[in-house]
Amino acid sequence: MQTTVDSRQGLVEAMRPVELSLVVPVFNEEESVGPLIDRICLAMTGYPDHWELILIDDGSTDATLTNARKNIGREGLVLRIVELQRNFGQTAAMQAGIDAATGRLIATMDGDLQNDPKDIPSMVAELERRQLDLLVGWRRNRQDGLLLRKIPSWCANYLIGRITGVKLHDYGCSLKIYRASIIKQVKLMGEMHRFIPAWVAGVVPSSRIGEMVVTHHARQHGQSKYGISRTFRVILDLLSVMFFMRYKARPGHFFGSLGLGLGAISALIMLYLFVDKFILGNDIGTRPMLMVGVVFMLSSVQLITTGILAEMIARTYYRDDTSPNYIVRQVFDGSENA
Repeated sequence: MQTTVDSRQGLVEAMRPVELSLVVPVFNEEESVGPLIDRICLAMTGYPDHWELILIDDGSTDATLTNARKNIGREGLVLRIVELQRNFGQTAAMQAGIDAATGRLIATMDGDLQNDPKDIPSMVAELERRQLDLLVGWRRNRQDGLLLRKIPSWCANYLIGRITGVKLHDYGCSLKIYRASIIKQVKLMGEMHRFIPAWVAGVVPSSRIGEMVVTHHARQHGQSKYGISRTFRVILDLLSVMFFMRYKARPGHFFGSLGLGLGAISALIMLYLFVDKFILGNDIGTRPMLMVGVVFMLSSVQLITTGILAEMIARTYYRDDTSPNYIVRQVFDGSENA
């Protein structure tokens, strides 16, 4: 009789809607993935609602997937592992996890044990209390190197805040809580995971984006996947973010404005040279200004036509863009062993 009662309780528990999905991309974290799952289970022990853990194996070449699969079927843990066909990068892996999530809320964090899962329940409560759509972790006491990690991060956070208008102390912290209905409206591409608050600000007012101080630990196993070269990629990505936030739906305005500006300058130059040649009678054939005017005129035509083509491409993108930026090899959730 007790076995029947327990099975019924387990069935009821499995049928409960998922309130929170934890999405964790991992890549070559064979030493960290086991302790990571242990810490998550410990941190979520007192969480009152139904939750699930989704690990995204981003093409690991070590024993990360094998070690993670050992936890499938663990008591008190609903675990799904999405194995990607190859290494697509953290942004694509995070997108795969968000797509696979079924919870009303979605939490993301790194898989290197630097984020602390104990912050998740309090962040969920804070997001609900403040009625936010996105709550970003702030690693105020960040346990990373000053020269290669902290200083570039400070500079990037300042620039991102100035350009995007979303004022946060720590854009790069992966520990975030989202409302699933909001983040699923945002498609992550390239290496844009660090700009997620900016993308979300294109969907909801920036007043519904907040931050909260979280714990940060030093890396215990393996090596960091980031180096100083990331700084240069951040600058290029920031320029892309600025363009997409302002001109994603109307790229013709960006190129057209530049084209019209150069065309106006070219017209003034040509008008001046016309007066100088046909009214004042001066020779203009060898003057550099004539070459500048011609180059500006051709550049103006080229930019305007580029804007028209960009508008056509943008409309095609919005109509037909449904393909994901990752490929799933297999999903492990325990059913394959049934």
